[in-house]
Amino acid sequence: MKRNWFNPIVILLGALVAGLAMLPLAGQAEAYQDAPTPSGVVITVTYTDPMNVRNGPGTFYDIIGQIFPGDVFPATGISPGREWIQISFEGGIAWVYASYVAVSGGELQVVEAPPTPTPLITNTVDPTLAAQFHLTPTVTRLPTFTPPPPMIEPSFDEGAPAPAAGVPSGYFIIILGVFGLIGLAFSFASRR
Repeated sequence: MKRNWFNPIVILLGALVAGLAMLPLAGQAEAYQDAPTPSGVVITVTYTDPMNVRNGPGTFYDIIGQIFPGDVFPATGISPGREWIQISFEGGIAWVYASYVAVSGGELQVVEAPPTPTPLITNTVDPTLAAQFHLTPTVTRLPTFTPPPPMIEPSFDEGAPAPAAGVPSGYFIIILGVFGLIGLAFSFASRR
């Protein structure tokens, strides 16, 4: 019997602790709902990955931060080519690529882009050195087609005289080889 009164007390205490734990979460939800939303023309990031924010309308400008899918920012203008949108970002001006955001709340005015950044190193070519490699081609005649000489087909007559009978040239080679071997044998025999 003593166990019967203990179970409801444990359940009531568990509910009280859970309710007290939820109080800070409710305050956070109210603070999130009270967050100011930008008014006027805004952009909403529609790109699925984090997106770079630049200090000018082009990829050759420096990256100054990133924005994420679903982020909303006030828009202040658009580039003359309508490819980049100028936004208010972290207390300053930044640019985002227009294809990755949705514009709502009105039309954007065209604004001039900031000057392009000057590279630290400029590429220069020495004109004297470049002049040495400027070659003018020499004028030559185009090759012409030269036909091959006519093909001569050999003809064989059955009544042609037979070659003269004599000693074949292979015999001379064999005889010279025999004399060479005799000379070699003689030189080995005279050494001993």
